[in-house]
Amino acid sequence: MLKTNVMRILDKEKIAYEPFSYSPELTEGVKIAEVLGENPKYVFKTLVTESGAKEHFVFVIPVAETLDLKAAARAVGAKSVSMLKQKELLPLTGYIHGGCSPIGIKKRFKTVIDESAKELEFFYVSAGKVGFQVKLSPKEICRLTNADFAKITV
Repeated sequence: MLKTNVMRILDKEKIAYEPFSYSPELTEGVKIAEVLGENPKYVFKTLVTESGAKEHFVFVIPVAETLDLKAAARAVGAKSVSMLKQKELLPLTGYIHGGCSPIGIKKRFKTVIDESAKELEFFYVSAGKVGFQVKLSPKEICRLTNADFAKITV
């Protein structure tokens, strides 16, 4: 299996993970969960936002959920946040839409993981390339990215 930068970072940090691949044509998170044989509550997506002050934030939420922009703004102490334009994602993060991971983003941004992950033993996030996921402990990602947990979904 191809080793992504995310996997190399996890190896370097000695964080246990399990890699998975799926057809890159699959773009819907719930379908990806289905292919992985998992309940969608264990498969998370990474969203990047921007505040009015042009600060950037990363939010990690279950694929079947919707980001609550007001709760997200509160979680990072911003007045408001909006989704980053897709064309700005690659230059800012180094990742493309569908392959964005909270691990290995070009610059370290304040990261918040939905509180639903806090008690999970494992969850899946993108491995930094469309068609690849890694299964690991939410607490390990929290430690690696200095993330916080908060209620950020609708």
